[in-house]
Amino acid sequence: MDLLRRHRQATGFLSIIDDRTVCRFIKFGLLNLASGATYKDRTAEDEACIVLLGGRCTVAAEKEKWQGIGARNTVFEGRPYSVYVPRDASFEVGTEEGCSLAICRAPAKTKRVPRMIPPDQVKSRTVGKWNWRREVCDIMGNDSAIPETLIVGETINPPGNWSSVPPHKHDSSNLPLESKLEEVYFYKLRPPQGFGLQRLYTKEGDIDEAYLIRDGDTLAIPRGYHPVVAAPGYSLYYLWVLAGEKRVMKPSDDPEHSWLKNCEPIISEVQNSSRG
Repeated sequence: MDLLRRHRQATGFLSIIDDRTVCRFIKFGLLNLASGATYKDRTAEDEACIVLLGGRCTVAAEKEKWQGIGARNTVFEGRPYSVYVPRDASFEVGTEEGCSLAICRAPAKTKRVPRMIPPDQVKSRTVGKWNWRREVCDIMGNDSAIPETLIVGETINPPGNWSSVPPHKHDSSNLPLESKLEEVYFYKLRPPQGFGLQRLYTKEGDIDEAYLIRDGDTLAIPRGYHPVVAAPGYSLYYLWVLAGEKRVMKPSDDPEHSWLKNCEPIISEVQNSSRG
């Protein structure tokens, strides 16, 4: 199964994940608009989260319209503007100066209200420690009341750092211990010629892959543990999109690596012994 989709340069909308054999719930695509261009679409049976990656744009959804939104040129320059579009809704994106957006979609049963999510409503937090410390922004996090199905956010790994550590998965319906959600990662790198490495594996060993990640790539994660690391000297960003039958984010850690959550005594012991 081809889970990694390499970056392709395109103007307008580029569908990247829209294959139910790869992801049952999530659809994902990129929208790149030149100055003066517009894009129109309809959600039909899906709800959508439009994440502004760079530039400025105007977004209209049903009777709502948000003009000139945008505060960053790249994904590494602060928290994003995003727009939630409910099912059965038409929406339009226009720009005077050019923009780049991600469009994340998943099936929804209820008709909700369009919403613009400004940067000051995006929760930012530092997660992890040591060389797996990273910055996480919850656009529509687990506790958000805006969507029915989607969970969306951003993570930035500093150069050389890991995330999704300890390695975790969310592919079994076993609440309250674990929820079943598929996921999509969309990556950017700074500087853009950099790279990262993404591992995807299962306990059973039927999936055990390591992917070379470049700027603009996308990975579907239908199941399995999925830690990712940035190369030295390069910051790694990824937009993460999750969806499933229940909107509950409850991952479970790989038991072989769960000790990392309480690793200070062990790491300090190793460091002290190396000095001796």
